[in-house]
Amino acid sequence: DTCQNFHCKRGKVCHADKQGKPHCICQDPAACPPTKDYEHVCGTDNKTYDGTCQLFGTKCQLEGTKMGRQLHLDYMGSCKDIPPCTDSEVDQFPLRMRDWLKNILIQYYERDLNTSGVLTEKQRNKVKKMYQNDKRLVAGDHPAELLLHDFEKNYHMYVYPVHWQFHQLDQHPVDRLLTHSELAPLRASLVPLEHCITRFFQECDGDRDKLIALKEWCHCFGIKE
Repeated sequence: DTCQNFHCKRGKVCHADKQGKPHCICQDPAACPPTKDYEHVCGTDNKTYDGTCQLFGTKCQLEGTKMGRQLHLDYMGSCKDIPPCTDSEVDQFPLRMRDWLKNILIQYYERDLNTSGVLTEKQRNKVKKMYQNDKRLVAGDHPAELLLHDFEKNYHMYVYPVHWQFHQLDQHPVDRLLTHSELAPLRASLVPLEHCITRFFQECDGDRDKLIALKEWCHCFGIKE
């Protein structure tokens, strides 16, 4: 089978021609395997797809069109009526996001104390300093004023979590630029919970080139270096 080790990007499948030569062709959305309700996803066209196979197959068939360029995975689950983000909410978003990233790393570190594997040794050493800091604001639903005060008082504690999340997303390729596709995993998990994430990342793209550079990302989160 010439297709056995032939890799196609998402939305495409391998097909061997009459000579047995493998080619990538668009996945037929109708031929995608059936999915459960919890596997449904919402596209940026605000349409619910039965799964990522159907979404990316549809995107592939629209390749070369404006609709195809604009169609991405928006978030996991069926499409919901998400309220618009207000100016005050978008101002508070980086405060909550910074705190959330810090607490995610603390959780990973605590998990690694029993079974290592989530963080590398270098990452564990960085997070260990945060974990052992007795001035650390513990996880909780804190008011914006307290989050801002803690950021100003313990600024150094928030720098690494912001950098860490950027590099977790910057994978395909590693170039210090985040594309919409690289942001998708974070957006897909947060949009149902946080309705300001789309507007926040749009405003992060200061030069409107549809890419978020490391400098733009840090600026959005108030990181100076």
